[in-house]
Amino acid sequence: MAEEKGVGPDDVVDGYMRRELFNPERLEQLGGHYAGILEAIGEDPRRDGLQRTPERVAKALQFLTHGYDLDPAAILRSALFTEEYSQMVLVKDIEVYSMCEHHMLPFFGKAHVAYIPDGRIVGLSKLPRVVDAYARRLQVQERLTNEIRDCIQETLKPKGVAVVIEAQHLCMQMRGIQKQNSVTTTSAFTGIFLDDQRTREEFIELISARLH
Repeated sequence: MAEEKGVGPDDVVDGYMRRELFNPERLEQLGGHYAGILEAIGEDPRRDGLQRTPERVAKALQFLTHGYDLDPAAILRSALFTEEYSQMVLVKDIEVYSMCEHHMLPFFGKAHVAYIPDGRIVGLSKLPRVVDAYARRLQVQERLTNEIRDCIQETLKPKGVAVVIEAQHLCMQMRGIQKQNSVTTTSAFTGIFLDDQRTREEFIELISARLH
């Protein structure tokens, strides 16, 4: 379980107290590893600018991977409602921030998630929360797309689910091939989005349109 950290010098800025939750055992373990990494790259973790860096990075990594502690299906089940609505429900432009499991560098972009209800709908805020629950883990974009789709399909049991993710990967932009403007798009569909071309085309048209 996460515990609340006491107030430290980085926790009060201009009279504002920041409250953060983290697992202290993980923090200590991760901080020790990052101190060793600083030494391994030729830095001195005892110099002024780096003295608290291992702790800061450990806290950041816990936040960036807190999806391991979340149950995406439980998030959906917490807000299911009976409703006779049978048209497409789409939440688009959901911000995605994740970390590539191959290099532990960020990838980020937008997710577009739609489903067609079959007697049940879910609170709209739960779809972005499901995206975050899977994104805040070490990931590959292809698996992330499938996991979001499968969770919604298995939990909500709609007539169909559609997920598209568009993302930029720093492992391609900062290292490797170093292509700064490349965008990776992945998609995953179930049910009517697979079987009915018109429904799938409507989804693609809606996520491509700038209606707001």
